[in-house]
Amino acid sequence: MDSAAAESVLDSPKQEMVERILESAERLFRHYGYGKTTVADIARDLGMSPANIYRFFDSKVEIHQAVCGRMLAICYKNAHDVRHMQASASDRLRALVHAQYQWTLDTMLDHEKVHEMVVVALERDWHVIDGHINRIHDLIAEIIRDGIEAGEFVEQDPVIASRCFGAATVTLCHPQMVAQCLAKTNRATVEELVDYAIRALKI
Repeated sequence: MDSAAAESVLDSPKQEMVERILESAERLFRHYGYGKTTVADIARDLGMSPANIYRFFDSKVEIHQAVCGRMLAICYKNAHDVRHMQASASDRLRALVHAQYQWTLDTMLDHEKVHEMVVVALERDWHVIDGHINRIHDLIAEIIRDGIEAGEFVEQDPVIASRCFGAATVTLCHPQMVAQCLAKTNRATVEELVDYAIRALKI
């Protein structure tokens, strides 16, 4: 067995425990809320001592970051799948925004306690949020680059264009903005906003 394989075998039990902790933490955060859940609660749910939790995570904040990272990984996979669809760049951008919007509605707003988790993460400006935004922008830039090469979009810097596209549609994926806009009648619809942002890429 080479060193890499040996290290993988050794890390397996540790990874399994990390996953158990995160699954328990996410379940308790969803049920009781992030603010009301303590590391002791997570330890009790797993039938272990808080000291054992601290062998894997330095703090509740670090656990929260990891839980948010797991949730955002699902969102990224949805976007990644759309990026690789067999469709025009415009259709893929439209599908990507719709997928992000629906995920925000289903995951962030349908469960009050989940929304609390995300709001706390956004307010603390965690690197896990910034990292997710950067990865989504990278996917959008790849789609825009495809559109430019196909003559669908005008020649432009796809990286800058992706950031501008993200800014133009941020109200459809930022949980607090989505929540605020849902009850408003004087806001652009999802279709109107997406069509407007895509049209800007063609001018």
